[in-house]
Amino acid sequence: MAIMEHAYYASFGYQITSFFAASSRYGTPEELKELVDTAHSMGIIVLLDVVHSHASKNSADGLNMFDGTDSCYFHSGPRGTHDLWDSRLFAYSSWEVLRFLLSNIRWWLEEYRFDGFRFDGVTSMLYHHHGMGQGFSGDYSEYFGLQVDEDALTYLMLANHLVHTLYPDSITIAEDVSGMPALCSPISQGGGGFDYRLAMAIPDKWIQLLKEFKDVDWNMGDIVYTLTNRRYLEKCIAYAESHDQALVGDKTVAFWLMDAEMYTNMSVLSPFTPVIDRGIQLHKMIRLITHGLGGEGYLNFMGNEFGHPEWLDFPRKGNNESYHYARRQFHLTDDDLLRYKFLNNFDRDMNRLEERCGWLSAPQAYVSEKHEGNKIIAFERAGLLFIFNFHPSKSYTDYRVGTALPGKFKIVLDSDAAEYGGHQRLDHSTDFFSEAFEHNGRPYSLLVYIPSRVALILQNVDLPN
Repeated sequence: MAIMEHAYYASFGYQITSFFAASSRYGTPEELKELVDTAHSMGIIVLLDVVHSHASKNSADGLNMFDGTDSCYFHSGPRGTHDLWDSRLFAYSSWEVLRFLLSNIRWWLEEYRFDGFRFDGVTSMLYHHHGMGQGFSGDYSEYFGLQVDEDALTYLMLANHLVHTLYPDSITIAEDVSGMPALCSPISQGGGGFDYRLAMAIPDKWIQLLKEFKDVDWNMGDIVYTLTNRRYLEKCIAYAESHDQALVGDKTVAFWLMDAEMYTNMSVLSPFTPVIDRGIQLHKMIRLITHGLGGEGYLNFMGNEFGHPEWLDFPRKGNNESYHYARRQFHLTDDDLLRYKFLNNFDRDMNRLEERCGWLSAPQAYVSEKHEGNKIIAFERAGLLFIFNFHPSKSYTDYRVGTALPGKFKIVLDSDAAEYGGHQRLDHSTDFFSEAFEHNGRPYSLLVYIPSRVALILQNVDLPN
């Protein structure tokens, strides 16, 4: 969330009134510096959500009408107003606006020692139409024409140049849904200079599937396409759930899966109900396939790691200024009598395995299977073999899966393990041997038992670890 000062709490920090101030709601400036320093001492990189795409229209405490006119920092007239966000739009062609925004970038880097930025609303900045009512198909005519705001694009390039020149190890991430080509290519090559872009279509796809389709109607090819649809050599941050979906008016992934039963049937003292069983198993699979196939980085919205129930909301008139949902219930994972611990255990071990094997920094995966009837997806990345069975009821014995590697394989992650709330249908002492039998375009293949609603990762143990 954005932490620059904002008058309207329910804007979640995205209607900024003071760009050089950390919001007083969360503590003092010194406490924010202490938070960043403590994170650094633990080896944690801290990025700031920077909102330079628009500003609050407040005139008493914001930049609007700063000199008595509507054009001091913003475009005058209709071009200076975002109709959907009800906010003001910067005039990026103005030297003083560029000085203001670029100095703001530098100030946060040097005053608070942030390690980089996630730039909010980049799609809105890049186009005069702000992306509203547009269905981007990937055709180059959508990105190169009079609809592009060249002043805003130039500002983004300048901002990235500033960040990476002053602090070469800094990271910048673009929130862009349009897929603007070269946005994440170096400026020296004519690109926008960002290190990553957010893969925003992925969380939308999961919510669409959960809202609109039965499990048996999930399209494996469509899932794979959404997870792999990114431009070559432009890195993406994949995520299964976004803050937009966890806010009031929508539900977390866990809540879409299990809904009201999360209030009554998450206790380990009660038997699995069909709803809770389905929800826990699919929640793990959704996160793992997003992590393994969706990009070169992985983003977890707070609470998604353990299947947070309910939603997030801030005090506003519509909820009688209530703070009740302005929270994350992290204590749920500490209760041994609740099943949230299983989802959290899986998230911990999934990230530990990635840290050891490095699939996020490996080349894109080779997808060898996306079988619609069997609901099986299989792919290889970083020397690991990922296998997913999304079928709600069918398990498969001696299921043949292709691989590029000969030798012996072992299970290194199994979503069906007891510590993850699974049904323990797999023997982890089993050795899987690939044979020189071509399958799905791979020179070798092996036979596995893959139960329903289970995700597996196999590692070739004959190779150096």
